[in-house]
Amino acid sequence: MLMEAILDYMRWVKSVEEHRGGSSSIRYTQILLDFLIYVIHKGIAWEKMFTIQTLGAFQTYSGYKGAQRAIKALSEYLFSQGKIDQPVQLKKPQSPLPDIYEHYLVYLAQSRQPPHLYLRQVRRVLVSFHQYLKSHDLTPAKINIEHLDAFMASFKLSQNTHKTYRYHLRGFLKYLYHERRIIKRDLAPLLLGPPQFAQRKLPKFLRPKQVKKLFDCLELSTPTQKRTYAMVHLAYSLGLRPVEISRITLDDISFKKGELTLTKRKGGNPGTLPIAENTIKAIALYLSKDRPKSLSRELFLTHHFPYHPVSSNTVVGYISKAMKQAGLPSSAYWLRHTYAQNLLHMGRSIYEVKEMMGHQNIQSTHRYLHINTELMRKVLFDEEL
Repeated sequence: MLMEAILDYMRWVKSVEEHRGGSSSIRYTQILLDFLIYVIHKGIAWEKMFTIQTLGAFQTYSGYKGAQRAIKALSEYLFSQGKIDQPVQLKKPQSPLPDIYEHYLVYLAQSRQPPHLYLRQVRRVLVSFHQYLKSHDLTPAKINIEHLDAFMASFKLSQNTHKTYRYHLRGFLKYLYHERRIIKRDLAPLLLGPPQFAQRKLPKFLRPKQVKKLFDCLELSTPTQKRTYAMVHLAYSLGLRPVEISRITLDDISFKKGELTLTKRKGGNPGTLPIAENTIKAIALYLSKDRPKSLSRELFLTHHFPYHPVSSNTVVGYISKAMKQAGLPSSAYWLRHTYAQNLLHMGRSIYEVKEMMGHQNIQSTHRYLHINTELMRKVLFDEEL
């Protein structure tokens, strides 16, 4: 059964390489054949072949550097064909934590069922907190608000990162008090940030000349450049967040209607947006010859085998790189802010902008009105200035 699966998979890989180029099939063939021999020799059942334990054992046995990647790619193919229940999940080594922290992470996972990335973020905060307590000969049962304040002041972080740390620590403190009764007082409400007398930072955006400069500098020579070109169009013409761009699937796009349906929008606010003609052309250009042949339905894929959907960090990285090459001291989110400004200048109401930006509350949208007083007066009071 495994031999048939490997042969079927390698035929698919070669068909992809004929379309895209590459030589992964040669390297993968040898690894997978050795994996077949290993499985037969060890008498491993089908349902136990594609597990992290089997993969780790084969990695040690074979010594192949690319063993994990090759078997993971095979498992993803078999999963897409419905032949296994789930692909191999490679786990990055995690910093060990005492039981109280691990129990909290389990409690959090079971009670809230948050995304995996969220749990990783919580773990990072807990690791830092545990290391601080350990260095000061403290345990969670002995902490007080002074210790918490000292921990927060012990390293230099951005305002947003400090806010994230406080949020996750409050959750842990509530657990210690309400669920475990390890501390005698609920310290969560006492963990406050410094008073912020100034307004939140105003959104930064590109002026028309800067937008023109950006698009003039975009090149279309390579598949990666064409992918970046389509990403920039989506960010500028639809104001999409990088994570939303990374989640777009082929099924979300209607070329006939000229619409994009966002089913996986931040905050759980799905919506349908009209796609500008230039953006449709940019997507079509990428799809025509440069999107790797893959079973994945996501629009944007990596350009190295095995082809995976890009991450939001990849979107941020390539858009930011394009801006830097155009000589613009800006980030990927500036395009989203520029889109909001364009909507306001076109006369859209603050509520229309809220819906098109996918904001959960109107306060987020109001930030764009504070950029200049004249625009704010015109939108809010319909004044001609």
